[in-house]
Amino acid sequence: MCKGLATLPATCLKSAKDIKHKISFLLQKPEPQTADQKQVKEKTAAAAKRVPTAAEVEKWKESFSHVMTSETGRTVFTSFLRSEFSEENMDFWVACEDYKKTAPSKLATRAKQIYQQYVEADAPNEVNLDAATREETRQNVTNACPSCFTEAQKMIYTLMEKDSYRRFLNSKLIQNLCQTQTAAAEEQKEKKNRGCAENRQVLTGGA
Repeated sequence: MCKGLATLPATCLKSAKDIKHKISFLLQKPEPQTADQKQVKEKTAAAAKRVPTAAEVEKWKESFSHVMTSETGRTVFTSFLRSEFSEENMDFWVACEDYKKTAPSKLATRAKQIYQQYVEADAPNEVNLDAATREETRQNVTNACPSCFTEAQKMIYTLMEKDSYRRFLNSKLIQNLCQTQTAAAEEQKEKKNRGCAENRQVLTGGA
């Protein structure tokens, strides 16, 4: 990642901007986009505009569920997946979440789209499912209901948690975020101390 972060610049503002620009760059990297991928990027655009707080980063390090329940967490994790060429896992997971909210009259059409995009053999963005789950999902799609992707979604969630998430925790991306937040906390502390010292001087001078 940015060289400047490794040496912790004089101010945290520059570090924060470096992180934000890196994430934004990864999210906006030119590449063919499916409707699902475009939708994910639109939904996470706002989250990509800000640097996560120290508390958020610490939460992500506690468990994968904290990453997935955080809009910013999913944005940062997606940028990591993109660096590993496995972004389709998050795209599929998000597509499944959205599918559950699909109107009954549109379930069949949407189920077929998701299946053809991510599940069937040689799909454009095929996710890594075992043969049994793939076949079960194929059969479910023929009689579409809100839960027809449940097992496939669980499998991909587990794959991300057991595989990608572990590498994510040791990645430069997380390390740099932690360094940035540590520097930010130190600068905030220094500002607070300076403010207290100045207030004491004012009070003493006025006595």
